Amino acid sequence: MSDPMKPFHMQESEDATSRRSSSSSRKDGQFIDIGSIQTEPKISKGLFSKARVEPDGRIVVSLDLKQQLPDLPPDYAPEVQEFGIDKSTWMEYPSMSIVIMIVGSRGDVQPYIALSQRLQKDGHRIRIASHETFRSFVNDAGLEFFDIGGNPQELMSYMVKNPGLMPGFESLTNGDIGRKRKMLSTMMEGCWKSCHSPDPQTGRPFVADAIISNPPAFAHIHCAEAMGIPITSYPTTSFPHPLVNIQNSNAQSGLTNYLSYALADILTWQGIGDLVNKFRARSLGLRPLSLKSGAGVLDNLKVPWTYCMSSGLVPKPKDWKSHIDVVGFYFLDLATNYTPPDDLAAFLDAGEPPVYIGFGSVVVDDSAAMTNTIFEATRQAGVRALVSAGWGGLGGVSVPPHIFILGNIPHDWLFSQGRVSAVVHHGGAGTTAIGLSNGLPTVVVPFFGDQGFWGSMIHKANAGPEPIPHKTLGIENLRDGIRFAISSEAKEAARRLARVIESEDGVNRGVESFYRHLPLNNMRCDVDPGRIAVWWSTEHCLKLSAFAAQNLINAKLLRLESLDLHRPKEYETYKPPSDPVTGGASAIFWTVTHYYGGIAEIF
Repeated sequence: MSDPMKPFHMQESEDATSRRSSSSSRKDGQFIDIGSIQTEPKISKGLFSKARVEPDGRIVVSLDLKQQLPDLPPDYAPEVQEFGIDKSTWMEYPSMSIVIMIVGSRGDVQPYIALSQRLQKDGHRIRIASHETFRSFVNDAGLEFFDIGGNPQELMSYMVKNPGLMPGFESLTNGDIGRKRKMLSTMMEGCWKSCHSPDPQTGRPFVADAIISNPPAFAHIHCAEAMGIPITSYPTTSFPHPLVNIQNSNAQSGLTNYLSYALADILTWQGIGDLVNKFRARSLGLRPLSLKSGAGVLDNLKVPWTYCMSSGLVPKPKDWKSHIDVVGFYFLDLATNYTPPDDLAAFLDAGEPPVYIGFGSVVVDDSAAMTNTIFEATRQAGVRALVSAGWGGLGGVSVPPHIFILGNIPHDWLFSQGRVSAVVHHGGAGTTAIGLSNGLPTVVVPFFGDQGFWGSMIHKANAGPEPIPHKTLGIENLRDGIRFAISSEAKEAARRLARVIESEDGVNRGVESFYRHLPLNNMRCDVDPGRIAVWWSTEHCLKLSAFAAQNLINAKLLRLESLDLHRPKEYETYKPPSDPVTGGASAIFWTVTHYYGGIAEIF
């Protein structure tokens, strides 16, 4: 039986298999070969490279180039020539059916609901494709929902155990990997069905004209390629990938940062590439991708990205060109009709504004110990606190007078009008956004993913202390973090960020970014530009909407059998980049390996 974690592209000899056997019993901190998961470092004539898995799940990489390469120049990234975009009349768009794929927690879904409502006002049909848990949340917002499968609570639990790119020892031995891979396959199939399946409840037909997606959906680019429709942490030299920690490198800093994104893409593809290729072949009828073409496919194709984050917190790097926009946070107003329960209102009125503490959808292993840490740290810091139970199940012990245990409550109400003085949370993008938009200093306790990155950006802006990883969270460092957050210095820094965020109008700018990057010149019907073209007439060299084609057929000016389906956007996923810089981080990485000769065998 084949190893379920074995990358699709690796055919190993018996000797190689025996060398890999130690990977099943490796422990955190042990050195591993990045690609073949060996326990000893690998040396070639050009590069000495080693990596280890940190307790927080990040990959720690050491790069020792035997010959020095120059750093990437400041202007290394060329401008991107996007296909079919309309630079002058991009606000003249036809009505579209748009599927928005979201894998993650409520905090991931919520910003896209705000974006969806704005797009719906522009006359588009919006379908949010996510987990069944969020059906009522989406429907209550007046939007169409499609279930892609997957359990977000299980995903959060897995990510807490395996916060980085590599699974830990427990997940390698207890079946977590197999369950997660099965869930990922289910969700990719669900994403594909969401592009073309009728509404399961009403039977109303649906065919997507465009895709919007968050990165963990994974199926997005492959569905877009199969249908020939547009799709809207990208590599940069300004900062390394959030999940790759470069311990030491004798490469220049810009090149080191840029290559960290290639390493992250390669490691991710090592784990899921076989699943993606099975999905491409069985469901989409597409050719499989190789390690080189699959790992950096979004970067190589220069797929447009719209980052819904504030430039005040994360300024747009200079090497993010015109196809990448940083537009500001997306906010969904949930507090219009909210009235707090009497006991919460009484607690808020009984003293100074409390500190909010909550970890959202994160599943905490030892909720009682976490709760006691919070209770004692807040007591020593001399603050009152609102503690959110969330999925982590905080609470369940005797509650002291300075603590109030919260249920589900809209953050945009709680964090506004000075009701709380500071926030302590896991570093989810949504909670980060709403807290900073209200000028609240923030203490981040990261559990996995990019949460530590948000904490570092907040600390860099002086609006909070250095992030406190949840595995090192204790009474003393939480107490000191809260004391920093309630200081006048942190409060002023948070207020500065709030002013920038308020000026950005993120949702409207996000919608404009979506329109600007669409290949509208190849999407509009040539007869009626207010409609989407779905047919192509070679005889008349025309792009036609269904309405226009039907009228021309009825008038006997056109034959249905002479028409071909129109594909407004094609993706050359198999074509190698013409040069490494244009191709992006992965192309530069493979060029470096070729330059040295023999390095590619490491990965």
